[in-house]
Amino acid sequence: MFTIYNFAVRLTSFFLRILSLFLPKIKLFTEGRKEVFPYLQENIADGDQIIWVHTASLGEFEQGLPIIEKLRRHYPNYRILVSFFSPSGYEIKKNTASADLICYLPLDSTKNAKRFLKLVDPKLVVFVKYEIWPNYLRLLSAKKTPTLLISSIFKKNQIYFKSYGGFMRKALESFTHIFVQDSQSVQLLKNIDIENTTISGDTRFDRVMEILERDNSLDFMQRFKNQSRIMVAGSTWPEDEEVIVPYINSDDTSLKFVLAPHNIKSEHIAKLKSTINKKTILYSEIRDNDLADYKVLIVDTIGILTKIYSYADISYVGGGFATGLHNTLEPSVHGIPVIIGPKYQGFKEAEDLVALGGILVVGSKSEFKTVCHQLENDVSFLQKTGNINSSYVSKNKGASIQIIEYIRTLL
Repeated sequence: MFTIYNFAVRLTSFFLRILSLFLPKIKLFTEGRKEVFPYLQENIADGDQIIWVHTASLGEFEQGLPIIEKLRRHYPNYRILVSFFSPSGYEIKKNTASADLICYLPLDSTKNAKRFLKLVDPKLVVFVKYEIWPNYLRLLSAKKTPTLLISSIFKKNQIYFKSYGGFMRKALESFTHIFVQDSQSVQLLKNIDIENTTISGDTRFDRVMEILERDNSLDFMQRFKNQSRIMVAGSTWPEDEEVIVPYINSDDTSLKFVLAPHNIKSEHIAKLKSTINKKTILYSEIRDNDLADYKVLIVDTIGILTKIYSYADISYVGGGFATGLHNTLEPSVHGIPVIIGPKYQGFKEAEDLVALGGILVVGSKSEFKTVCHQLENDVSFLQKTGNINSSYVSKNKGASIQIIEYIRTLL
């Protein structure tokens, strides 16, 4: 089976090189991997003790960050290597101070895996959530390297639980221990005779709880808010904006709005601004303007949304009308209501909070308008809804502590 798998990896690599001629993101994917082995050879010295944490992309990096930070604190004599599969994670975090070494993960061929592990020789490996790479796992298991899967969540429709999923089940069996988010995952794994599991929850709760402990102040947001109530719409797609903008343009809202689109390319920002008939300013235009006079602020930069949420009275999280929901925990931790579109299935925290009443789902412009009016005009409902969210996040923290305690038995 590994012969077929390795052939498929080589075939994928070939087609990716062809696609890279036409697609910039794929080009980053392929070109970045050419630098991995020279980078590791240059930056790893004899005698270095390395803990390797692998994440797929930016979301999984944020999920793994509480563990990374605790590893740095508890094991200062080890160097932390973080690898990424996706350019959207690597390109944003390649200069982060959270790790000592940062690189792409070479594609999962036997040759790549052997070379990578020979250079890194990790003393501990942590894969985050869904990262299951058979060649790497097989070789790590043969070396008896402790290998953990954290914050994972399993569904019965995944390949591991199908009659034809034996190859991937074997890869799962290679982990020393698997930390899962819920009891359903434990039972599913138990059904395929994998019992080295612990329900620890999701490390993202620890990550967002840390947001409350830091300085979230932003001078421009204080000037923009100016005692008004604000809705912050984060990571919005055009489909979300088609629902939100008509309400902004209506005369029956007392809210101010911050829009932080997922796509901050100048063409999209200009188009979005042109659809709004209220006084609007871009983040890049702020300078010394009197922001109190503006009704809408469009954030055409990245990296500050989590702080902006701290100024919100109501939030909207994008993706629920498009390709998939973005992070609902970041606004939830601040104890504010969260509005989303209808596509949230498969996002456990969103499913939980919809059931509890902290996240409000809208499927149209009219439903968005109705929900906003209720939140604007019923302070008790607004506070109750927000409190559900902050309470949920607080009750689910602590996963990283459990995982670190287990790691203490390994290192």
